[in-house]
Amino acid sequence: MANLNKDIFGLKVENHELVKLCYDAYLANSRSSHAKTLKRGEVRGGGKKPWRQKGTGRARFGSTRNPIWRHGGVAFGRTGNENFTKKIAKSSKLLAVRQALSMKNADKAVVVIADFAAKNGKTKEALKILSDNKVDNKANILLVVAEKDALTLRATNNIANLKLVRATYLNVFDIMNADAIVFTEAALKATEKWLMGEEK
Repeated sequence: MANLNKDIFGLKVENHELVKLCYDAYLANSRSSHAKTLKRGEVRGGGKKPWRQKGTGRARFGSTRNPIWRHGGVAFGRTGNENFTKKIAKSSKLLAVRQALSMKNADKAVVVIADFAAKNGKTKEALKILSDNKVDNKANILLVVAEKDALTLRATNNIANLKLVRATYLNVFDIMNADAIVFTEAALKATEKWLMGEEK
């Protein structure tokens, strides 16, 4: 069992506000803005005034595509140009990742293995490595490696509840949603170097 850096895996997290902020930011930055509604000028039809301006006793209308009419345009609807992104300082993101890892380590959800060597790129090999290290194959697993390679990708692609991620791409969303976080020793070193600001 590798010794875990207390500055990364041993923080005492009394306030979860920063972790929540980064979690929400991840979801917000993943949103797309494809939704678009039609304004009254974009809806087909409505060119003719429905009835004369005066004398009918009814309210005056110039078009059946008025937003208060059925089949009319939408007032203040989506334009397709909405920007949902949330910016968070890099130092805050790194601190949030350290806090999230500390919380998971406190729950005994962090596992360190020597290597994840699926020599033939078989799913059976990947499952055996996990079971040999007492990782529940049915849990949501976050596998952290120093570098992704073709064989590891091939071996883990068909495991629905496993997500493969490079050490320097760790984020609060993936960490908090994982039941087990599996680090290779090389990934652990890369994570420590990244989170402690030693990587350029």
